[in-house]
Amino acid sequence: MGMISEFKEFIARGNVIDLAVAVVIGAAFGKIVTALVDGIVMPVIAALTGGVSVDDWKYVVTPQQLDASGKEVVAELSIRYGLFLQSVIDFVLVAFVIFLVLKAYNRMRKPAAEAPAATPEDVLLLREIRDSLRAR
Repeated sequence: MGMISEFKEFIARGNVIDLAVAVVIGAAFGKIVTALVDGIVMPVIAALTGGVSVDDWKYVVTPQQLDASGKEVVAELSIRYGLFLQSVIDFVLVAFVIFLVLKAYNRMRKPAAEAPAATPEDVLLLREIRDSLRAR
């Protein structure tokens, strides 16, 4: 029974619940950014590259071969670097937006300017001794 009660205590802590909420929100946010990339950013890039979608960018190692009837005999062997590039763009945009959100959050969370710490008593005493020695 000890392990179950420890597990309940672990789950009941605020940090675990906050982490679970963050994961769910992060997954939903990832979908939003992916929709932004797929719906807005990639069509602009495709327009700049002559209508070719980034997803279609590839290096063909072995081209597809068809027989006389048009049936595929040998499948195309290609390195699809466009998919990787799209994933990189997704990641960079997600990271940038999270950076902006955290920057705004930290700015709002920043405490008011703290008063300077009081000078320790021993330093004050040393200053008094120094000033009295100078006066002589």
